[in-house]
Amino acid sequence: MRLSLVTFLTAAVQLAWGHYTFPDLIVNGTAAPDWQFVRITENHYSNGPVTDVKSQAIRCYELDSSSASQTQTATVVAGSTIGFKADNTMGHPGYFSAYLSPASPAANSPNAGLGKTWFKIWEWAPKWTASTGLIFDSENINQFTFTVPKSTPNGQYLVRGEQIALHAAGSANGAQFYVGCAQINVVGGGNGSPGPTTSFPGAYSGTEPGILINIYNLPAGYSGYTSPGPAVWRG
Repeated sequence: MRLSLVTFLTAAVQLAWGHYTFPDLIVNGTAAPDWQFVRITENHYSNGPVTDVKSQAIRCYELDSSSASQTQTATVVAGSTIGFKADNTMGHPGYFSAYLSPASPAANSPNAGLGKTWFKIWEWAPKWTASTGLIFDSENINQFTFTVPKSTPNGQYLVRGEQIALHAAGSANGAQFYVGCAQINVVGGGNGSPGPTTSFPGAYSGTEPGILINIYNLPAGYSGYTSPGPAVWRG
């Protein structure tokens, strides 16, 4: 069957409308301009997700090796609220998380965050009860925020915001990963020992019950959502 150009373009627009990027870092309620503090991502036009958890794109989905050096570094006080604003309504049901990685030699270096240095500082998982099933109260929002733990040591970091969209996660590589990394300099921090640490790629195998899951047909005996990745460090 042949599709008209109008039909094709309409379908393409609808597909892009359902996807999103996280171009704006939020610090204490104020969103910065697009890509000022967030490394520009490969999907900055297409808005398409990462689906292969073993690809290098799963880390920060950077456009290229110059993304880091072209991005500014925001000063953030430990204990304050930061987050990401999306360029579209995030209508997919899913799981949100945020990670930090010490940035060596600096936040604007392409070598920052390449090792087993990432630790989770926040998550927003779907709720579940036997009577209601899974409840995704994070649907249809355009931003998410979280707190930098007060005892985070001072220094430069990458902060990685992520949503794992689960509407098509019933088959391998069906989960959609929306990712953005901002560059920050933490001040006023403490002497905490963040952990456990992980790497990207490496944090996920793709077969975790929180990633490979049919949210519309849960298995018998299901008792609640299991978050992928390491435990949250509360600081």
